Amino acid sequence: MGHLERIKTDGYTIVANAIDPAVVDQLTEELARLERELRVGPAGNSFEGTNTVRIYNLLVHGRAFEQVPVHPQVLPIVEGVLDAGCLVSSLSSISIDAGESAQPIHADDQMMPLEKPHVATVCNTMWALTDFTEANGATRIIPGSHLADHSPTYGTAYDSVPAEMPRGSVLIWHGSLWHGGGANTTGERRIGLAMNYCAGWVRQQENQQLGIPSDLARSFGPRLRELCGYGVYNGLIGHIDRKSPADVVLGSPSKDDSMVWDGA
Repeated sequence: MGHLERIKTDGYTIVANAIDPAVVDQLTEELARLERELRVGPAGNSFEGTNTVRIYNLLVHGRAFEQVPVHPQVLPIVEGVLDAGCLVSSLSSISIDAGESAQPIHADDQMMPLEKPHVATVCNTMWALTDFTEANGATRIIPGSHLADHSPTYGTAYDSVPAEMPRGSVLIWHGSLWHGGGANTTGERRIGLAMNYCAGWVRQQENQQLGIPSDLARSFGPRLRELCGYGVYNGLIGHIDRKSPADVVLGSPSKDDSMVWDGA
């Protein structure tokens, strides 16, 4: 069974040993550098983890990350799930340290108010920069759950299986698949890159953020700024390093800049 057929039936696939070891080394070194320079630590909530280090917006933090979204062993599969017009949705690192508990099972598209099952709006990938094992926190998945007519209830326990894979492999899944990071019961860090994509049609017809000069957008009222895309939908979609675009780009913090994870 090919990768696209497996995603269609099971909701996920694993491309084993897809990434050159030298690239894995380079990316791992870059993440270590960023963690030192940015002084990043755990977010401290149940979704992002209390012993997990995440670095967001990686394309602005080093040229090495530019090879990730376009990797020839991965992007064609993502394009097969979405289409060739797909977009980078998020590129971040997820480093699970010793003692981390399992992340609640969730679906990456469950913040979107669409009846399920539905055509893929999201296709996400996890790059294994270390071996992923059940013991060190390999992503846990529920095969076939992308075909369910609902999303999981946050915080509820579900039977799942670990997506174990060797260093340099990539897990690719349909955005409706139920999954979550695993618990790390070892003494070593599990390092992954979350390279996420969305369908190209999930955006505005005209690019308001680039088409309207920021000085002009800064003079808009709060609601008009939100309508032009400077807000964050459902505390998640459209954020920049966990802040609203109005805060980062315009220097005009939204009334509520909290992320959905902060309440987890």
